[in-house]
Amino acid sequence: MQSKKDLSEADIKAKYITPAIINAGWNEHSQIRREVSLTEGKVYVRGKMFARGKQKRADYVLYYKPNIPIAIIEAKDNTHSVRSGIQQALGYRELLEDVPCVYSSNGDAFFEHDFTGARGRIEREIPLDEFPSPEQLWERYKMLNRIDEEQTHVAGQDYFYDRSGKEPRYYQQVAINRIVESVAKGEKRILLVLATGTGKTYVAFQTIYRLWKSKMKKRILFLADRNALIKQTKTGDFKHFGEALHVIRKKKIHKSYEIYLALYQGLTGYDENKDAFRKFSKNFFDLIVIDECHRGSAAADSAWREILDYFSSATHIGLTATPKETRDISNIDYFGDPIYTYSLRQGIDDGFLAPYQVLRIGLNVDLEGWRPEAGKCDVDGNLVEDREYNVRDYDRNLVIEERTQRVAQKISEYLKKSDRFAKTIVFCVDIDHAERMAEALRNENQDLVAKNSKYVMQITGDNEEGKRELDSFQNRESTYPVLVTTSKLLTTGVDVPTCKLIVLDANINSMTEFKQIIGRGTRLSPDFGKFYFTIADFRENARNFADDDFDGPPIQDQEFGQDDEMDVPAPDNTDQADDDDVEEPGTEYFDPDNEQGGGDIAEGVRRKITVNGVEVTVLNQRVQYYGPDGRLTTQSLEDYTKTNIQNNYASLDHFLIRWQDADKKQAIIEELEARGVLLPELQELVGKDLDPFDLICHLAFDMRPLSRKERAENVKKRNYFAKYGENARNVLENLLEKYADEGIENIESLQVLKLDPLNAFGTPREIFAFFGDKKKYMDAVKDLEQEIYKAA
Repeated sequence: MQSKKDLSEADIKAKYITPAIINAGWNEHSQIRREVSLTEGKVYVRGKMFARGKQKRADYVLYYKPNIPIAIIEAKDNTHSVRSGIQQALGYRELLEDVPCVYSSNGDAFFEHDFTGARGRIEREIPLDEFPSPEQLWERYKMLNRIDEEQTHVAGQDYFYDRSGKEPRYYQQVAINRIVESVAKGEKRILLVLATGTGKTYVAFQTIYRLWKSKMKKRILFLADRNALIKQTKTGDFKHFGEALHVIRKKKIHKSYEIYLALYQGLTGYDENKDAFRKFSKNFFDLIVIDECHRGSAAADSAWREILDYFSSATHIGLTATPKETRDISNIDYFGDPIYTYSLRQGIDDGFLAPYQVLRIGLNVDLEGWRPEAGKCDVDGNLVEDREYNVRDYDRNLVIEERTQRVAQKISEYLKKSDRFAKTIVFCVDIDHAERMAEALRNENQDLVAKNSKYVMQITGDNEEGKRELDSFQNRESTYPVLVTTSKLLTTGVDVPTCKLIVLDANINSMTEFKQIIGRGTRLSPDFGKFYFTIADFRENARNFADDDFDGPPIQDQEFGQDDEMDVPAPDNTDQADDDDVEEPGTEYFDPDNEQGGGDIAEGVRRKITVNGVEVTVLNQRVQYYGPDGRLTTQSLEDYTKTNIQNNYASLDHFLIRWQDADKKQAIIEELEARGVLLPELQELVGKDLDPFDLICHLAFDMRPLSRKERAENVKKRNYFAKYGENARNVLENLLEKYADEGIENIESLQVLKLDPLNAFGTPREIFAFFGDKKKYMDAVKDLEQEIYKAA
């Protein structure tokens, strides 16, 4: 009889762990999920190369209902102790957060970590036949999350499941459950912070759906301040509300619906007694969800705050990627501390968001300033004021034509070296700057513009033709437009999943705006080759990455500096809707007196001086990468690799032992790639046809490398094959040639026996017979690998 210790982990799960769970009363189909992928695996990028890290995958997640995880189990084979998987299970619990119990098992028993301390202790070992039932763990969940019996009906309401099978990611699940449970407990103001690209609207939909279906909330208002957001919401997840959904338009108020979408501007804009929102009674809505709540609704003196104050009896839920905290505007003062935060760094580390690399380009006139020579006139013949101009002036007060041309040249140069059809957003100072930049880009890309004039487009608040192309720019399937210039219109709320290049040629002094702009590139689109994006920075905006506020918790500022952004709703029609259901104009934001500039500013706000004949050159250029700690790093690929490997292997001897002991070298190669060691690009940099082993030892430990052919020749010189019979010797010699040509990972796979020239020796079974049996063949391959690396 086979010993328990000889069983694989899969066998232990099938024979012992799963039956124990089912015997405790768990439904195998609706409550037990196996091999649950919690993350996607971080994307590592250096230059043009990228690699996916490993997913975090739990062996079991147990659910009381499909939306409520209440236990995590990590399984090990019986050569491990019963508690050996508990640390790994606790790591998964750090993601799911509100799960009351985690377990480890090797098939002998369960080791329990109970966050409620329900049994008087946190950790204990329990027999297989005493695993808790769903009802027992549900009681612990309610205890941990302080849910009483009256709140259970709401907290236990199911999600909406559509036919596509789409389900919330782990962090969305946590966010939805926390909001629903908080509303059930009677909390009136709730703030949720989710990084751009992580699905705020989907979270809002599932939250509203559960509160609506449970009848906890019966009439719900979803508020936004851009037509693009309303349109995306209506045609996206909210379409599942069907006939219960209605979009509010001015002067067309209907009160027979249950779910309402509205622009702030669609509810205000009249005099005090005729504002559209006043046509509803003060207690008409019992839930209001405010999208992008950082953009003004929290400001005490905001006109939009009137709406929230009017419907003060309703529960208010604020959604944002960038909570605004200044002396004058505070999300925290209004909503309280965030109930849950999922940051950009977390999204990148989990592999749900794209990492970035930053190309920092310093122009001479930016870094050194520019002072006109005596008698210098502008293009209109007027004398230019004699003073030193700098980046705070360029394209706001002073236009240097050659500077615009140089920026367009560098953008085009980058795309020509990478992908000329990579969707690109160029953020400019204002509409005039965006218009001139579009012209300069067309001149730099005349060949592609001649084929399709929409290769370069200006999409700004005043440009109707450009705005009509916004849907095409957002569409993954649409090639054109490719290069888009804008100022404020695309900073927030506009999804461009395939955007691969963001160009910063505006002075961005607001952390809120900076985060929003970076968020335009963070969406992943693997099916379209989008795994990372590049930021080309011409104005030293990348310094914001070093600020603790970039990816830290919101901190309330005591002072409001002159460089902070002020969200002022402008009375222009910059985001005109193009469908019948949403007619009201959106709002672009600008403060003409703010030093940052950057708004879509109407003609005549300021007079600009335009000069030419100025020499503009690139003084410095460097690439920085998203580092392991979430900060930008200037490490070269070689230095990054060396640090990475040495952090995991204390010495060359440590690595050699690990390499020789590995059953399959491919496992170590995959492990290194999962940590961001990009072997193909390293091969290109070294310029030699090296085995991954030699590549790593050379770069990390300064060992003299040997090529694969050199290693193969050394094996032959030692007459290693003499101990085998003729047929076995021929097989091994051919495997050695395969190694020399293609690498170690190719000879480890049994598939190699089905390929030329090995298949000439017969079927895999016949080849195994040359060695005695399959096990002896595998042992011979392992011995060959040992011989290949013997010199090391």
